Amino acid sequence: MSTAGVVVVGGGIAGMSVAAELAAAGVERPVLLEAEPELARHTTGRSAASYIPGHGSGPMRALVAASRDRFDALAEEAGHAFLRPRPVLHVASTPDEERTLRAEILPLDPVEELTPGDAVRRWPALRPDAVRAAGWVADAHDADPIGLHQHYRRCFRAAGGEIRTAAPVVGMAPTGTGWHLDLPDDGLDTDLVVLAAGAWTDRLLALAGAPLLGLQAYRRTIAIVRADVRADDPFAVSASDSWYAKPEGQYLLVSPSEETPQDPGDARPDELDVALALERVAAVTTLAPRSVVTAWAGQRTFAPDRTLVVGERAPGLAVVAGQGGSGIETAPAAAALAATVLLGRALPDDLRRHGVEPGSYHPDRLL
Repeated sequence: MSTAGVVVVGGGIAGMSVAAELAAAGVERPVLLEAEPELARHTTGRSAASYIPGHGSGPMRALVAASRDRFDALAEEAGHAFLRPRPVLHVASTPDEERTLRAEILPLDPVEELTPGDAVRRWPALRPDAVRAAGWVADAHDADPIGLHQHYRRCFRAAGGEIRTAAPVVGMAPTGTGWHLDLPDDGLDTDLVVLAAGAWTDRLLALAGAPLLGLQAYRRTIAIVRADVRADDPFAVSASDSWYAKPEGQYLLVSPSEETPQDPGDARPDELDVALALERVAAVTTLAPRSVVTAWAGQRTFAPDRTLVVGERAPGLAVVAGQGGSGIETAPAAAALAATVLLGRALPDDLRRHGVEPGSYHPDRLL
């Protein structure tokens, strides 16, 4: 039997970033548990990550905005940039998409309206007859999810953190001062448990006898295909979120932006979804995407209101889950928010300045 000051369950970007922040805040004997043999296997390691101001629900947009300066600080700390400029082009090709663009996307503060001609000039592969309206996000970036995850991992270990892989939690029970966790070959007593296991978080809450969050995992398919791309092409996204495309080295990364509900597990790409992505991109561009180089799928997990959940679900039992498609772009601010909330400390000034309000993320909002 061993003890820990905090046990974080989940080795993806959520768990690793929160664990690093808690360790940096002075929590003694922090331990991170990952059920799989390696870290970041299911979602973080499969992310086509971007940093897009204005993305997501209102509370998620606040975390995106608050993460920008923190990404720069992490880059200086690591000697490695985690963001690389890649503007986003929102494309409306149908009357319905144009209505969506004007009602839901253009009103967002960082989005600039473009004429169809301007859109084609920004992305010459776009067919002039396929665009009715467009929006432009200049300060968007590609993100480096693996590099960011590895940096948090190094920080966690440097602060005395212990990482255990192939260590699924098979039992949980409250004690007088915290929680006891059963592992296949060991047990852990801790003052605080943080469940940051993505799609598996509700299963762990059930194991602990705590109220569930109603989290739902969705499959998202991505393919790398051969096409005539330019390195400085934008990240193009349909206004109805029915496809997206961006350069990936000499190739083109495409997705049909599908959200197929599934149980927690190892997501696999569907050939029909790959074909749909190629068809949708070919319909609005001259890129003529050709053979598929590789394809994969990941899981995006959302709470019912599609906003991150941060806070205690029971005394000494907290959750950090439901990042959906914003796990990387919100990680710096979300981890700082989680450490603040879980340790009962004052919210950092930069988070407050960008409109981050802890109550907007607390699980009690879902009751």
